[in-house]
Amino acid sequence: MAPRLKERYQREILPELMREFRYGNVMQVPRVEKVTLNIGLGEARENARAVDSATADLATITGQRPVVTKAKRAIANFKIRENMTIGAAVTLRGDRMYEFLDRMLNAALPRIRDFHGVSTKAFDGRGNFSLGVREQLIFPEIDYDKVDRIRGMQVNIVTTAKTDEEGRRLLELMGMPFAKERA
Repeated sequence: MAPRLKERYQREILPELMREFRYGNVMQVPRVEKVTLNIGLGEARENARAVDSATADLATITGQRPVVTKAKRAIANFKIRENMTIGAAVTLRGDRMYEFLDRMLNAALPRIRDFHGVSTKAFDGRGNFSLGVREQLIFPEIDYDKVDRIRGMQVNIVTTAKTDEEGRRLLELMGMPFAKERA
């Protein structure tokens, strides 16, 4: 069975974008290509179990095993040596990506305290969107009692949109709660 958001994209969002931006071909319509999640682990040099805990959290949230990222070069100011573990990352594509986006938009983001929407300034100029999450506890899959430390994460949504306007409209139609513009 296809993910709910994927079916909605094909049934409602794709025709709406074609009509709105006057695309001549279905292949011109922007779509979400991949979603990457990244947790930076600055505390990994003191606490070796932090890597295991962060990878377990990412695996629980995404349903996919994360890749442990290592430093490419030494940075003395940050006390980082080459090949030292500094984070964990996951790249989601296909059905898992749509399932994650659906959970994030409909279950996780509304759980943020005093949430007024995500910033519209987080686009990169090519239609891709970056979102910083302060704590992993907003995802319902995470058990609060098993969390050793609250960690933030970076969520990057990569689209095939050519402009920020197209990318924003795509995410808006998918249900991304953008903050209202202040007059």
